[in-house]
Amino acid sequence: MAIAVISNLVVRYGTKTAVNDLSVEVPEGCTGLLGPNGAGKTTLLKTLLGFLVPTSGSGQVFGLNTRTDGLKIRQKIGMMPEMDCHIPGMNAVSFVSYAGELAGMPASDALQRAHEVLEYCGLGEARYRNVETYSTGMKQRIKLAQALVHGPKLIFLDEPTNGLDPAGRDEMLALVRNISASREVNVLVSSHLLPDIERTCDNVIVMRSGKVVRQGSIQELRQTSGVQVEVEMYIETPPFVQELERQGVTLLNQTANLYRFGFPDETQNAGKIIFESAKRVGGQVRGFKPATRSLEDIFLEAIE
Repeated sequence: MAIAVISNLVVRYGTKTAVNDLSVEVPEGCTGLLGPNGAGKTTLLKTLLGFLVPTSGSGQVFGLNTRTDGLKIRQKIGMMPEMDCHIPGMNAVSFVSYAGELAGMPASDALQRAHEVLEYCGLGEARYRNVETYSTGMKQRIKLAQALVHGPKLIFLDEPTNGLDPAGRDEMLALVRNISASREVNVLVSSHLLPDIERTCDNVIVMRSGKVVRQGSIQELRQTSGVQVEVEMYIETPPFVQELERQGVTLLNQTANLYRFGFPDETQNAGKIIFESAKRVGGQVRGFKPATRSLEDIFLEAIE
């Protein structure tokens, strides 16, 4: 099922068009929202939250109209913004429980829930410290905690690993994945870090110039057309490439001694062709496997 449906959406800031005739369905699960700077990702999130009124087109989140039901939508959604959003002078428990009250929770329930989500996000021992004393990693975690406090069905994460060191980044990505997989919360992650999307998301939406240019499951998008094989040689071996090209094989990409070849569609045994060609030119094959596209390949193809 789609948790959000956008049809022919146009959003303008004065004379500048930020989203241009965009139509997309956001599926259940964990979805990555990708695109270069200025692609319209943040504008799309603000429109889904009901903060921006589109020039034309329509949007629905859980069946609620983004034009008229913004408050109801925001009560069902948690938002982890890119910029810091804490209130100076408040400790973590007070801040997160206050966020719960703003979402419509009774004060006692919000306070109890604040303790639970702070523990879940790894801030249990620091819950009574003022948030402005937190490190960058801790501030990222409390932004996640305030997004989860009211038990949303969907959370928006805008650059969730900003400013984190490698260990903190791994912990944050594990949290994001756990939220989606174990807690059955739908997640929409907006990020420019492709490895983060690849590690946490099942689906991806790629935007460019205010439009969706590619969407689908990452597994399906990574599949290649035709017969493609990655071959690793012991050293770079130009005669090996020439021998394969002589047989109608196309060199698609090369990085040092790692090659990607495209074979004619009717090829029955690419492995046999590879080893016999290497034997004829005296090359040493260290390994080969069917080729798949990386998320970076998909992204670059979509925005170019």
